[in-house]
Amino acid sequence: MHVVILAEFAAASGGAEKVAVESARALAEAGAEVTYIQAIRGPVDPLLDHPRLRRLDLGLPDVWSLPVWRGAATGIWNGAAAARLASALDGLPRAPDCLHLHQWTRALSPAVLPVLLGRGVPVVLTLHDYALACPNGVDYRFDRSEPCALVPLSGACLAAPCDPKSRLHKLVRVGRSAALRVALKRAELDVVHVCDGSRARMEGRLGALRVRHHRIDNPVRVERQAPAEPASGDAVVYVGRLTPEKGADLVAEAARRAGLPALFIGAGPLEARLRAEGAEVLGWCSPEAVATILRRRARALCAPSRWFETGPLTVYEALAQGIPVVASRRSGAAEKVVDGQTGFVVDPEVAALASAFDSLKDDASTARLGQEAYDRYWRAPMTLAVHAQSLLLLYRRLDEEYSMRQCGMTGSAALPAPAY
Repeated sequence: MHVVILAEFAAASGGAEKVAVESARALAEAGAEVTYIQAIRGPVDPLLDHPRLRRLDLGLPDVWSLPVWRGAATGIWNGAAAARLASALDGLPRAPDCLHLHQWTRALSPAVLPVLLGRGVPVVLTLHDYALACPNGVDYRFDRSEPCALVPLSGACLAAPCDPKSRLHKLVRVGRSAALRVALKRAELDVVHVCDGSRARMEGRLGALRVRHHRIDNPVRVERQAPAEPASGDAVVYVGRLTPEKGADLVAEAARRAGLPALFIGAGPLEARLRAEGAEVLGWCSPEAVATILRRRARALCAPSRWFETGPLTVYEALAQGIPVVASRRSGAAEKVVDGQTGFVVDPEVAALASAFDSLKDDASTARLGQEAYDRYWRAPMTLAVHAQSLLLLYRRLDEEYSMRQCGMTGSAALPAPAY
């Protein structure tokens, strides 16, 4: 099988690209032929160096690097992206059996969808956020610091000053959402959800879009080793962008109330405030350094998202190492945390987090949580190999259904329900 993976970067600038790169490598190791197409020129992850994996670079600019009005127009509809992608696909030595899109908002734009859908093969889109429905992409009211309850693209949605940047940015994103619907027309799109929560939320917020839902866990690239010893750790650790919607400020205040140090790995708008309040902020670190810091310093990892985050990978990586997790009830990753057994699942509020942190001060309890986290994770690990087999099962089923439709049959009548 020849699979084309399409993403905007070829190295992890966020969770979407990390998953795209690791999926490409996993598929190649599973025996598939893989073409990885990156939209924006930049660093390339060494994982993409594999005999069955070729990489193409469309050389597109990031819309955030362009002058304001050009960036706005390009973000809504990037004709150059569509043309370059079509040329790249035409130049492949072998036609793909499946096209898998991971991210499209920084350069590709909705303009690439007609190109993909016109190739005559299944097209899959992994939903790392809510951009298929919500203009700002995260289904969150930044003006109110709460999840959005408005109908996407309704009058109330259009009027809401919910964008994290400005009303102008909201206008551009609304234009992009409208362009997306024009690009899809009546086409049916196969989407992959990375957690149950995002699937349940998206199913009721897509309006007239025709979508088939599938569910596959993100891959976790952690080698099995002896479990960590969280009872010897000295801090609650937060890994990620230091922003209000991700709850970095909640961790700092809750840790102060519980009398535990908080350690932040990442950067963002809250960095100066956290430093001024005396928090330890390390900035961005390599994945290897993060793993080392977690094993050496963490009594627990905290993922306290205020928005309905689809699944921060650091949660799974912590569990795999035997580190308890304190997760927001709104985070997709909380589905992998067993409350009171492998960590705590709480509301993204200071009092609830502080109570969980206070429980971590007991060494015996923390050690027990960590060991149970490790044991449960490795009974059903989310490895790259498991991820690749789930993807291949989906691709083959979609390919069979597409072939049957071409012959005038209906796949839903002829094939069994998906097992992934």
